[in-house]
Amino acid sequence: MDNKNIIRLLKHTCSLMELHGENDFKIKSYNNAIFNLEREKGDLSAMTATELAKINGVGKSIATAIDEINQTGSFANLDKYLQETPPGVIELLSLKGIGAKKIRQLWKDLDIESSEALLQAIDEGKLAKLKGFGEKTQNNLKEAILFKQKHSGKLLYAEAEPFVNALKESIKQQFPDVQISESGAFRRKTEIIEEILFVVASEQEAQIKAYLSSIEALEYSQKQSGPFTWRGVLTETDTPVRFRFTSKNSFYRDLFITTGSQAHIYREVKEQKCLLDLAREAGQVTSEEDIYQLADLKFIAPELREGQFEFDSAKMEQRANLIEMDDLKGILHNHCTYSDGKHSLEEMATYCKELGYEYLGITDHSKSSFYYANGLYENKVKEQQAEIDELNKKLAPFRIFKGIECDILPDGSLDYDNDTLASFDFIVASIHSAMSMDVEKATLRVLKAVENPFTTILGHMTGRLLLQRDGYPVDHKTIIDACAKNNVVIEINSHPRRLDIDWRWIDYALSQGVKLSINPDAHAKEGYHDMIYGVHIGRKGGLTKEMNLNSMSLEEINKYFESRKEKALNMAV
Repeated sequence: MDNKNIIRLLKHTCSLMELHGENDFKIKSYNNAIFNLEREKGDLSAMTATELAKINGVGKSIATAIDEINQTGSFANLDKYLQETPPGVIELLSLKGIGAKKIRQLWKDLDIESSEALLQAIDEGKLAKLKGFGEKTQNNLKEAILFKQKHSGKLLYAEAEPFVNALKESIKQQFPDVQISESGAFRRKTEIIEEILFVVASEQEAQIKAYLSSIEALEYSQKQSGPFTWRGVLTETDTPVRFRFTSKNSFYRDLFITTGSQAHIYREVKEQKCLLDLAREAGQVTSEEDIYQLADLKFIAPELREGQFEFDSAKMEQRANLIEMDDLKGILHNHCTYSDGKHSLEEMATYCKELGYEYLGITDHSKSSFYYANGLYENKVKEQQAEIDELNKKLAPFRIFKGIECDILPDGSLDYDNDTLASFDFIVASIHSAMSMDVEKATLRVLKAVENPFTTILGHMTGRLLLQRDGYPVDHKTIIDACAKNNVVIEINSHPRRLDIDWRWIDYALSQGVKLSINPDAHAKEGYHDMIYGVHIGRKGGLTKEMNLNSMSLEEINKYFESRKEKALNMAV
C-alpha cells in the first residue's frame, strides 16, 4: 500500500459516510486528515499508528485506520459501510459530476440502486421531483452514465502494462520453452486497451491453457475459447484477455498479423496484394522483417502500424530514428509544493538530477487556479524564482528553468501581465477552467493564447482525461497551423490519463514544422517516470529527437528560451 492507495481508501470511506448521512463534523475530520496526508512526504505504510497520529489533522482514530490498512488492505469502518451499501450504489459514486449527498437522495427517495435504474429514471422524468436535479443536472448524469458504459472494460495502457508484464513473466517461468509476446493494440502502445492479446508458441499448449485457467486474476470463458484460442477477462476490470496459440514455425507470422491495425495489414503494397496476403503466402519466416522484405519495405516499428503515414517513404526516411528515452535531456512541465505538487522544489530538482537529466522546468499553476490548485500570485512567483536562483548555484551545472503553467482565461488571455510573464524563462499555456465550450469557442480561446508572444508551449491541447472525460473540442489543424506560424511548441502530456496532443495529430504537426515537447505534468517525483508514455505516443506519431524540444541539451534549450523571450519582449513593447 503506497500513500496514494491509502488516501484513495480514506476518500472512498468519506464518500460512503456522506452517502449514509453521517454527521458533518465526522466527515470534515476525514477531509481535513486527507488534505494533510496528501501533503505528507513520508511513507505512510512504514509508519506506526503512533507516528501517524502525530501528522497534523490525523488523530488517533484515522491513524488506527491507516495502520489497519497497512496490515490488512482495508479497515473496519470501510468494511462496515461497504457491507451496508448495495454494490450498484457504490458504482454510482464513481460517476463524474454527482456527489455522495445527491446519490443518497436518489437511493433513499427513489430507490435507485444502479446506473441502469438511474438512466431509466432520467428517461422517465422521475428525477424532476427531486430538489437539485434540474434538466442540466439530469443531462450531465445521463452523459456520465453513457460515457462509463461506452468505456466499460477498457484500460489505460499504463494500467494494463503491469498485468501484461507480470503475466508474460509468470508464463515464461512456468514454461521455459515458450515463445510469447504481447500483440494487438498493447504492442502498438495504443493509449486505451480494449483487449489484452498474446501470441504463444509452445509444445505445452494444454498445460499453459490449464495454468491460465487457474490464475485468480483471470476468468476463463469456455464458450468464447476455441482449439487455438484461450479467452477470458480480467476479473477486476472485465477487460477481455485472449491468447492465440500457434506453432513455433508460424510464431512471427501470427505476431505480425495480430499486431498491425486493419488499416495496416490490409494495405495494398505489391502486385495488388496487401501485407496480410504476403504474410499468409510466405513460407516459414524467422522475423517480422522477412514479411516487410517481401513487400519491398523496411521494417516498420509496431507503434507505427496504424495505417497512417508509415507507407510514405519520404516521411519514413525523415523519421527513421524514432525518439527514445535516452534522447530526453530535461523534464519540462512539473509542479512542486509551491502550488499543488507533493514534493518541494529542491526535492523535485534533486531527483531530476539523480535520474541523469540536465535540467528541470518547474511550472506551478498560475493565480487563477489558486482555489483548486494553490496557484501562484505574483509575490509567490518572486519567492519561487529567488529560491530557483539559490538552487541553481547549489546544483550547478544542473539547471532549473523558471516556468509557469499559465491558465488560458476564458477570453484567451494569459493569467499575468506582461511584466510578470517576462520574469519566466518559458511559459506553458493551458486551459483548466470553463471547459464547456463548442469547437469554435474553444479553438478561438486557444488561438489567442498561441498568438501571445510569451507562450512557449501549448499544454494538453484538449484537456481530456482518458476514460474519465472527453476533452473540449478543438480544430486541431487550425491550432497546429497557428503554432507553426507563432513558433509555439505543442506538448505531448505524458500523464497516462492525458496523452494529449493525440498521437493522430503528431504527423500533421511535424509536417508543418512544429516542435513537440514530451512533458510528464509531474505533481510528484514519481511522475517523472511517466515520460516513457509520452515517448510511446511520440513514436506513434513519428517523432524524432530533432523535433522534440526537451531533447535539446542544456546549452541549446537555454539559447532557445532566451531567443524566444527576447522576441516576446520586442513584440510586447
